[in-house]
Amino acid sequence: MELTYLNPKDIRAFIKSALKEDLGSGDHSSIGAISRDATSQARLLIKDHGIIAGLEMSRYIFEAVSTDLNVDFLLKDGDPVEIGQVGLSVSGNTRNILAAERLVLNCTQRMSGIATYTNFLNQLIKGTKAKLLDTRKTTPNFRLAEKWAVAIGGGVNHRFGLYDMVILKDNHVDYAGGVKEAILQTINYLEENDLPLKIELEVRSLDELREAIKTGRIHRVMLDNMLPSDIRQAIRMIGGQFETEASGGITEKNIQEIAETGIDFISVGALTHSYKSLDMSLKAF
Repeated sequence: MELTYLNPKDIRAFIKSALKEDLGSGDHSSIGAISRDATSQARLLIKDHGIIAGLEMSRYIFEAVSTDLNVDFLLKDGDPVEIGQVGLSVSGNTRNILAAERLVLNCTQRMSGIATYTNFLNQLIKGTKAKLLDTRKTTPNFRLAEKWAVAIGGGVNHRFGLYDMVILKDNHVDYAGGVKEAILQTINYLEENDLPLKIELEVRSLDELREAIKTGRIHRVMLDNMLPSDIRQAIRMIGGQFETEASGGITEKNIQEIAETGIDFISVGALTHSYKSLDMSLKAF
C-alpha cells in the first residue's frame, strides 16, 4: 500500500520541529557533563512484547541530529518483538546520541503501541472481508507518525485530513438542512472547483440511509453507532451501490460481530487515542 503522506520532506519537517521543542537553546545536561569529543554506543532495548514500529522514523531522527551517527538495525518495522530484544544499535558522538534519545523513544514507543493494538484488532476480524481503518482522532502534529504506525500494524489509513476526501458527518447534514441537501451542495462545490474527491456520508438511521440511496452520487456510507442487526439490514438496502463503513462504539468485544455482518470497513478511533505505548529504553553499552 502506498502511503502518500510519507515523504522525506514532511518527515524531516516533523523531526526538525520536534527536536527544536526538545533541545531549545541546547542540551545543557550533556554539554555540561560530557566531553565534546566523547564517543559511545547505545542500543534500543525492548522491554515489552508486541509489534515494533518507528525504526525507520528513528533513522531519520539520527540523521537529523548528525550524519556521523552510525545506526545498525537489528529489526524492521512490523516485526513481532519480545522482552529483551534489541531493535537497533547506534554509535558515534555521545552528545549527539543523547540529543536524539528522547525523540527516538517517544516515536518508537508510541508508534509500536499503535501498531500492536492495530494488529490485535486485525486478528479479531481475521477471516472476514472487513478492513480496519484509522480516523482523524490523532495527536496534533503527530498524525503522520500515528497513521504510519497503523499501516505498519496492518490497518488501512482513512483520509489524512479534511482536504483529501469528503466525509459528510452528522453536523454537516444538520447544518446543510438534510442528507439530500448536504450531498447535492457538496457535489456542486466539487464540480465548480474541479475537485475529484470521493464523498462519504455518515447516516444515523435507516431513514437517513433511504434518503442517501434515493439521492445517490456518493462513494461510501458510514453507518454510525448501529447495531449489527441494523448494519445487516443497511447492507441489504444498499445492495452494493456504495462501499460500507461501520463507525462509533466499536470495541474489542463487538468488533468481530460487526465484521461478520459483511461490512467493508470498520473505523476505530481508539487505534490512535487509546493505545498503550510499548516500553523501551536507549541504553549505553
